[in-house]
Amino acid sequence: MTELIPAEHWEIPSWINPDLVRESVNLLVSQGVQYMEKQSYHQMCRWNSGMFSEHPALKDVQYYWRVEPNVHFFCDVDYDVFRWMQDHNKTYGFNINIYDSPDSVATLWPETQKFLADHPDYAHPNNARGWLEDDTRRPENNRKANGYSTCHFWSNFEIGDLSFWRSKKYRDFFNHLDRAGGFFYERWGDAPVHSIALGLFEDKSKIHWFRDIGYQHIPFFNCPASPKCSGCVAGRFTDGEKWLNREDCRPLWFKYVGMD
Repeated sequence: MTELIPAEHWEIPSWINPDLVRESVNLLVSQGVQYMEKQSYHQMCRWNSGMFSEHPALKDVQYYWRVEPNVHFFCDVDYDVFRWMQDHNKTYGFNINIYDSPDSVATLWPETQKFLADHPDYAHPNNARGWLEDDTRRPENNRKANGYSTCHFWSNFEIGDLSFWRSKKYRDFFNHLDRAGGFFYERWGDAPVHSIALGLFEDKSKIHWFRDIGYQHIPFFNCPASPKCSGCVAGRFTDGEKWLNREDCRPLWFKYVGMD
């Protein structure tokens, strides 16, 4: 079934200054921020960050699996992932965990800190803040992103409980970010926004790495060593340039959260 995004979900908010958008686009394009000049990309990131869970077609749905065009799956999934999430009390499942472009999110962490200052009780006591704030493995990212490691779950694959995105904590957080304007003045993606919210407001034990689901979104892989999988090289992270292996944020996730 095909559904349309409501116009009010997609339109650029009235408080966004178009002159400032133009200035910001020119600046960040000169810094090499990918997709910065594509207005629809900004609208898509904002929609995926804060609007998709409010779509009327999903009003009676609790769990979702985001599947995008031109991705590849390599393993037989012989169980109900939604039932597994429910039975194991999981909120969110990821597959690939990488660094973001720090220039695209330079003010995202400062805005998050402003929000936390106003809502200190929103942070979960068993959060993954260490993963979000690590400055040891990629210190240049942390510096450019003003305290944010830029680690995030690559949201082209995500299996989640919509209750989290509909919660008061998340709605308040999204609305704060939306008013700040970084979806248009910078290039805040739904992946870092989702990841920061999960890393701060949810119990980190409720975030699951689907290590058994082989997946590729160019140029990165998750390829398990399993007889259920074929068509990819076990353990391979990328088939691109060797430097892309530095983009893997899973070692930091394992350091701060572990492997469930």
